[in-house]
This record gives sequence, structure tokens and C-alpha cells, in this order.
Amino acid sequence: MSRPQVQTLEEQCALKGMRMTDQRRVIAQVIEQAIDHPDVEELYRRASAIDARISLSTVYRTLNLFEEAGLVTKHDFKDGRARFELIPDEHHDHLIDIRSGKVIEFRNEEIEAIQEVIAKRLGYQLVDHRLELYAVPLKPDDTKK
Repeated sequence: MSRPQVQTLEEQCALKGMRMTDQRRVIAQVIEQAIDHPDVEELYRRASAIDARISLSTVYRTLNLFEEAGLVTKHDFKDGRARFELIPDEHHDHLIDIRSGKVIEFRNEEIEAIQEVIAKRLGYQLVDHRLELYAVPLKPDDTKK
């Protein structure tokens, strides 16, 4: 039995009937290759290094289009910059280092279970959630506590 093939962002756009210009293709590829959570300016920097004709406004418009189509998600990690990532295949949460801006993705089954219990106790069925933890690195002597 063969597994379904994962589609590229460009293929997903085409399935949604989106017209894919060369510039949109470049922006889609840059988003797919990102291993971080880049903001618009960083995506623009990476895309314009590939195609100098890409403008910042094109990146903004394309990201809005991708977000409206449910292909990327926007995060506000309280640093004043909207950051973007592909809609993940599996749910994950984020820990944000507020000093460096580094974003760490993680999944913890205990946290997931506790959230379900809380919703149920309050008379609800959890359908979605987003957890963002804001932190600073521990000092070496803090790890012994």
C-alpha cells in the first residue's frame, strides 16, 4: 500500500485554483525551505536574493493569499513581527527565547492531555489551541535547582 505523496506548497496552491506567477513560486519555495519562523522582511530578503524583481509588497500580498487559502499560518510571538510557517502536518507548540528570538517547536503529550481535561471540566470539547511559551535561557547554576 503506497502512502499519499506530500504536496509542495506550489501544488497545493494549484489545487486551490491559485494562479502561480514566477514570483509566487519563488516565495512558496522560500517558505517551504525555511527551518525557522521568518517574518515578512526576512522572507523578502531570501526571495529577492533569488529573484531581484520581487518587491516587499509582493511578499506581503502573497503571504496574505497563502494565509487566506489556509496554506500558511501567521504567528505573533510578541516581538512586533508577524512570523510565518507552513500549516504543520502535526500539531506542535512553540517556546520562544525572548532574548534571541529563537523559536523552538515542541510537542508534549502530557500538556495535550491536560488541555483536553481542562476543556472537558469546563463543559467543552477542545477543537483547536495554540500554546506559546516565552522564556529566557537558564543560567548554568539554575539547572541544579
